This record gives sequence, structure tokens and C-alpha cells, in this order.
Amino acid sequence: MAVGPGHAPGAVIPGAGPSGNPGSRPTVKLREAGPDDPPRYAPEWLELREPADAAARAHDLLDPLRIRLANMPGKSGVVIHDLGCGTGSMGRWLASRLDGAQHWILHDRDPYLLHFAAVSSSRSAADGSRVTVETRRGDVARLTPDALHGASLVTASALLDVLTREEIDALAAACTGAGCPALLTLSVAGRVELTPSHPLDAELTQAFNDHQRRDGLLGPDAVTAAAEAFSEHGATVRLHPSPWRLGPEQAALTEQWLRGWVGAAVEERPELRAEAEVYLTDRLTALAAGELRVTVHHVDLLALSRPGGGAS
Repeated sequence: MAVGPGHAPGAVIPGAGPSGNPGSRPTVKLREAGPDDPPRYAPEWLELREPADAAARAHDLLDPLRIRLANMPGKSGVVIHDLGCGTGSMGRWLASRLDGAQHWILHDRDPYLLHFAAVSSSRSAADGSRVTVETRRGDVARLTPDALHGASLVTASALLDVLTREEIDALAAACTGAGCPALLTLSVAGRVELTPSHPLDAELTQAFNDHQRRDGLLGPDAVTAAAEAFSEHGATVRLHPSPWRLGPEQAALTEQWLRGWVGAAVEERPELRAEAEVYLTDRLTALAAGELRVTVHHVDLLALSRPGGGAS
């Protein structure tokens, strides 16, 4: 399988799957970082997962979002802030599903990813209206209502689970204070299903979930915490499942996800290493034979804040 320049076949792309260095923040560094810090997600991984992300996102949340955007007063177009934009997959998915002129403000800490996102962004809305883009490099955990002044919508993908409770509350406060809705997609739910099943599945899942909660991060608890935070700030919250369903057609993505998932579990519980190595070999053999299917559960969240600000 092709994994990009500098990556050996069968190796894990840096940042691929859900693993990473302890305390690292995929895609966007939420706290102060040195200018030479490498990106936590390789572009190859973000590109590999984009089709699965697009297929998983909850279309059922789009109609209430469209209604809210259509009823926003005094708007000749919408301004959308995409947090931790990575290579811009959210914009490529959503822009063509919304009517009207759009201006996307892409936030990330990595200048290469920002450039990639800008040049590959959608240029037209669902009705053919113009879509424009600008980029901002910075710390999304420091967003305030002032930073979101004039925003019509805040979006993010796979972001909530790498936040702390305090950062999620700050995000909810900023969005509700600015009176703009938030569409936050593909937060891990802490559940995976592998077919055929294996006796070690549950133990690896628990170890991986514990790994996700390191350093105060919420991991699989994040979407519940976000729903509570937005509700406490006066928003109406809707949740909808958005699972990856990976079969033989997604073998390259499944391999990278599986290696990262097992790797994170072993990092959390080193005593599992010997069993996990046999497990991974067996799973990769089944994958190569077209016999493995994986469902990775996520949840999408739509928070509809009171227009004009509604923080309690």
C-alpha cells in the first residue's frame, strides 16, 4: 500500500490511526508550541481518512443547520470558522451542501496543512454561490466570542476528543457568546466492532480508551462533556452517530487505523505486547484476505446557540 514519501510499506504514518505521542494533540497544537514542532498528523493520514469521514458524517444534522443559517438576520452570506482544519476536508464536504455565499476561515497550527487546505478548498456552494477562504495559524483553545465576532458557524472534525474539559467549556462559551451554531463531527465514542470478533477485542478497546484519556484529555467522554457544556451555555444540542464502516474497499485505511489502535493500547498497557503482536498479525492477515470488517463509532454534535449570544 502507498503510504507517502519516506514511509515504509506496512509502517504507521506519523499520527495515523488514533495513536500518537503521550500528550500530543493531533492536527492542531492547542497549547503553546515551538515553531519547529512537527505536525501531529501527516497529510497522508488525513487524505487517507477523508472518504471515510465524508461517508460517516451525519447528514441528518444538516437540515436544522440550514434552517438556522437561513434565518440569521442581516446576512448576505455566511462566515464559517473551521477549527483544526487539517487538509480542509470539512470545507470540501460541507461547502457544497450549503446554499449561499460562504467565507471560510481555516484555523490550524501547521502552515503546510493550512496551505494545502486553502488551495484545495471548494470554490462554489450548493447553489453555485461563491466560496472564499482565508487561513489563520494559531491556538484554537484561546478562541473567545470576540475572535468569533461575525461568525455564522463553527465547525471541526475529530477535535473534541483531544480537548480537556476546560478547553471544551471555553469552546462552548465562545460559540454561544458569539451566538453562532457549532457543527463538531467525528468525535470518538469509545466503541469499535471487528468482524469476526476476537477474545482480545474488549481488552484492547479498554486500553485504547484509557490511552485517549491521558493528560486530562477527554477522549471517548468528550462528546458527552461537550453536549453538557453547550447546554449549560444555553444552546440546543443534537447528537447523531457517525460511524466509520470499513470493509475490503477501505483496506489501506483499516490497516493504518488498526496499527495505530493496537499501538496505543500497548503503549497504555505494555503487558499486552506479546498477545497484541499475535493479534495484529492475525487481523492483518484477515484484512489482506478481505475477511475483516471494522466499525469505528463516532458521534456528531450540532449545537444551536441563541442568535446574538446566549451564554448563561
